[in-house]
Order: sequence, then structure tokens, then C-alpha cells
Amino acid sequence: MSKAESLPIDKIRVPAKSRKTLEPGRIQTIAESILDIGQQVPVSVRPEDDRFVLVDGLHRLEACKALGEMSVMAVVVAAESPQHRKLLSDSTELEAERNKMARLKQLRLEREAVAAITAVPAKSSQERSTGAKPVTSSARTSRTAAPSVSRPKSLSQWITQQKNDGGRY
Repeated sequence: MSKAESLPIDKIRVPAKSRKTLEPGRIQTIAESILDIGQQVPVSVRPEDDRFVLVDGLHRLEACKALGEMSVMAVVVAAESPQHRKLLSDSTELEAERNKMARLKQLRLEREAVAAITAVPAKSSQERSTGAKPVTSSARTSRTAAPSVSRPKSLSQWITQQKNDGGRY
């Protein structure tokens, strides 16, 4: 199987038939992902004279173009055949990339959960009805007061911080 290599985008021709399947929303999503973690899956091209013809990866190619990239990671295949997709999907390198993407997605979800949990809490019902803050004992206040430690960056850091502060999680 061919190795992925960097090819100039202007040397890749996209067949007119493929252009009809473009989805702008999908291009934007892929472009955001490329900005976050880089291009994970190469496009497939086949040689044609002194250029290349895109076989697979139209949205990835267009996302790279939208980001102003001059080159794209590509795998050169001998011809457009159903076998090249099977070879790419069976690759252990691509499996490792898929696992990496799953881990990165999990980390992003953890960060979003921490951001949601540590957001400014809503006023209690007593504060809303009377406009005054509820009276608390000094022991309770010191236990629930926001720590001077910086905001945790992951869910596991938040749980550790809660354990150290004596809070419930």
C-alpha cells in the first residue's frame, strides 16, 4: 500500500461528477476538526499525466482549501477501484488514528462537561423570592466557598479537586 504524502492542492483535479455531492456544512465541520487536530485521514488520488485526479476525500480536500492550505495529505492509488478503500480501512495506522480521534472526542466532551459544571450557578429560590442571599454558617461557607485554585481543565481534574476540597461530586 502507498504511504500518505503531501501533495500540492493545485495539482489535484476534482471530477465534475464529484463536485455535485459537496455539502458546505460538512466542509465547515471538517475544517474545524482539521484546525483542532490536523488532517487525520489522507485523501485518495490517482495519477493522470502530470497531475492527480481525486478518487476519495472531496470534503477533506475542500476543507483544506477553505483553510488556505497549499498542500494536502494524500495516498496515490493505481486506479479508482473498490479495493483501495478496503486497503485504507484495514490499515493499522488508520485504526490508530481512529482511536486517537475517539480519545480526543472524549477529552473534548470532558472539557465541555467541566465548563458546564463550573459555570455560574443559578440563584437559589430564596434569593429569587426575597432578593437576599441565604444565611449560612461560617463552617458551611468555608466548605462550599470557591477554592482559590485555578479552574480544572478536565473532568478527572475536577473530581480530584472536589475530593481534595471535601465537596461532593
